[in-house]
Amino acid sequence: MLLRIGTAALLLGLSVFAPAAWAQLAPSPDAPPVSTAPAAPPDETPMATFKQTVSLVDLFFTVKDKNGNLIPHLTKNECTFLEDKVPQTLKSFTAETDQPLTLGILLDTSGSQQRVLPLEQQAGSQFLEHVLRSKDEAFLVSFDVNVDLLQDFTNSPHLLARAMDKAEINTAGGNGTGIPGLGGGTIPTIGDPKGTLLYDAIDLAAREKLNQETGRKALIILTDGQDEGSRTKIGEAIAEAQKNNVIVYVILIADREMYWDQGEGYFGYSAAKRISDETGGRVIDVGNNGKKLEAAFQQIQDELRTQYLASYIPSNLKDDGSFRHIGVECKGDQGENLKVQVRKGYYAPAPGR
Repeated sequence: MLLRIGTAALLLGLSVFAPAAWAQLAPSPDAPPVSTAPAAPPDETPMATFKQTVSLVDLFFTVKDKNGNLIPHLTKNECTFLEDKVPQTLKSFTAETDQPLTLGILLDTSGSQQRVLPLEQQAGSQFLEHVLRSKDEAFLVSFDVNVDLLQDFTNSPHLLARAMDKAEINTAGGNGTGIPGLGGGTIPTIGDPKGTLLYDAIDLAAREKLNQETGRKALIILTDGQDEGSRTKIGEAIAEAQKNNVIVYVILIADREMYWDQGEGYFGYSAAKRISDETGGRVIDVGNNGKKLEAAFQQIQDELRTQYLASYIPSNLKDDGSFRHIGVECKGDQGENLKVQVRKGYYAPAPGR
């Protein structure tokens, strides 16, 4: 769906602007005369040219004390930055409160969320109303046996809330077709009416929606954390988020009684924690409690508005596509170690890029 819409928009844009791009501009009568003299001979002296691409590594992170309180006023001298255990020299260090924020809301609409979806819709709409500013933008995706774009990028909380209210539980009756992309391909869902394409949704949101965005980028996922049917493996989903510098927050909202009623165990927490930890976010377990859900959104809002941005040119300049481990250590006024919430690493550019 998205690719078709995007292609149509692109073709329309070309049809509007192409004549302007191709038209020959008539010379101004006041323009200076054009010389018809032959061009000067080129310099015979050969010149060697060198090209090297150097990419900054940008780290968005939050810092808390031992009680979990955010620390908003650190300086770069109070933090140490390591890449593969090698100290790095910073190019910049700032506290980020006003830089535009790009959010993706991923809403679990699989059968297991039947009882908690109204809570997600209400709290999610309130969060977007409070967090979005004029420079920010967000999009909304639902995932179940399908991955669907419910609302493309906008800074309108009203449009996002309206799209969220229209989200419905979808199991496809066990014989539907799931869409593994935000606009292409299908996955047949065969057998029991189950399907929760969580890892596919993370992969696609990071790769198709956030890969061209700059600045602060975050996915907020409302789910029970259990994946069923994704083609994407959990490690691949995490890697895609890391490659695009996307922080992932998982709000774990689960009707655990439903699992026990159906004779099934609940195992969503460990996967959710791994995804959030490795991308610099965190998992917040709210059960099916509306007050806890509202508090979780408030915590995420506070963290996103109390971030630091550190940038450095890595000492290892090899374009080998390898994973580089990141370590950030910060100390308080009394020399105590503070808790830093940052992604675990990034992927160097691949050879030839």
